[in-house]
Amino acid sequence: MTERISAGWLIGATVALFLLASLYLAYTQPMFFTSPTFLGGLIVLEFLLASIWVYRRAFFPLVLVVFLFAGWALPVGGGWTVARWIFLGAGALVGSFIMLKERRHHFGMFHALATFCILAAVVSAAVSRYPGFALLKASSLLLLFVYAGTGVRLAVTGRENRFFAGLLTGSEIFVAGLALLYLAGIEAMGNPNSLGAVMAVMAPILLWGTMLEADSFAHNRRLGLYAVSMYLAFHSHSRASMLAALISCGLMCLVLRRYKMLGQGLVIIVIVFTAFAIIYPEEFKQTKADLTADVVFKGKDSSLGILQSRQSPWEGAVDTIREHFWFGSGFGTTDNGQDASADLTPFETSEKATRENGSSYLTIVTWVGVLGAVPFVFLLFSLLWKVVRTLLWMLNTGNPLHPAIPLAMVVVAGMTHAVFEDWMFAPGYYLCVFFWSLAFVLADIAPWAPLPSFSRGWRPMLAQQEVGSVAPGR
Repeated sequence: MTERISAGWLIGATVALFLLASLYLAYTQPMFFTSPTFLGGLIVLEFLLASIWVYRRAFFPLVLVVFLFAGWALPVGGGWTVARWIFLGAGALVGSFIMLKERRHHFGMFHALATFCILAAVVSAAVSRYPGFALLKASSLLLLFVYAGTGVRLAVTGRENRFFAGLLTGSEIFVAGLALLYLAGIEAMGNPNSLGAVMAVMAPILLWGTMLEADSFAHNRRLGLYAVSMYLAFHSHSRASMLAALISCGLMCLVLRRYKMLGQGLVIIVIVFTAFAIIYPEEFKQTKADLTADVVFKGKDSSLGILQSRQSPWEGAVDTIREHFWFGSGFGTTDNGQDASADLTPFETSEKATRENGSSYLTIVTWVGVLGAVPFVFLLFSLLWKVVRTLLWMLNTGNPLHPAIPLAMVVVAGMTHAVFEDWMFAPGYYLCVFFWSLAFVLADIAPWAPLPSFSRGWRPMLAQQEVGSVAPGR
């Protein structure tokens, strides 16, 4: 009771102080309240303070929304580019404070490896052509890892059912909203590769949702949205996205022994394409030729192979690695032979200071060198081991109810997609924030062996209620 009274007084004092400060500024500096930038910043600050007060429940989805707004090609304002770092920094600070105060949370080898990755990024900044900018990039990775290792874990611990029900519901809302935007002709994600990348990690979450016990409406809704996510991945014409979605979803069906579901999906695809070929033979031939040129060969000469579009950035990355073999060109930067000093800002990446390398794994070696890449390699193998443990649990039990399953499939999709795209170590990118947040949670909950106690704790809740309104706790 005393803690509640103290919390109430603290809330009242904070609100009163905020109102007094606002009134003082309105009286002494009225021009501020006619500025859209100032008013927008004031609103963002209010959201930040409110989300910190309900930190465990609301801060993680709010961080994802802020990063999405910063990266979307929508007229939502340019201030989100700065706001995303404010939210991430506040999340890391508050999460660290809570964990230090509670002293009941553990840190293992995975977190130690993440710390060594930060140190490697900082060392690489010292040899960069733009050391200050590279250090800022390393600091952004530090904020992401600290928040993922503290704030996101706090959002899950003790409220697993609510968190994963919210993850599933949020994925449904996101895919449905994105589909409506594209149906209206609005390219919300900015470019097809981003659309495909996001759909590749959303698809296994939605497919997992169809395996949970729920009423027919919820099941059909999730199944339909899963089909929409797969269509949008195909619509993006991104080979990496389609491959990542198919591998993650197919692997989940195989390991959980959902052969009927896998077979039904394949049969539906064959029937649709066969019907299209029979009813519209000429259009089918033209569509097949267009897809082969656009998707398989990416507009390149077919005689050069399907990876011709990746060959040039891969060769450029290898050349950079040779030039900066041991310590790299600096985390988040590339020496392009151009002077980008005048174009660098603390909150955005200049195209003159970086370039596409065609693979997240080549990118990190380019940035931090062969020596600096060692902790990143160990971190990825540690994450892959968490996935293997989850797959073994799935294979032993055939039970889809463990919450590590969607996280493992997101990691599988992300690691597959990152072979062909640069995003895994770009903290300013929303998919990077989403991926590493779930990766740190997976490091906590990946099962060692069949866990009947955890499954029994989840089964009756999921059997009695629709996911999205699951009772908290185990």
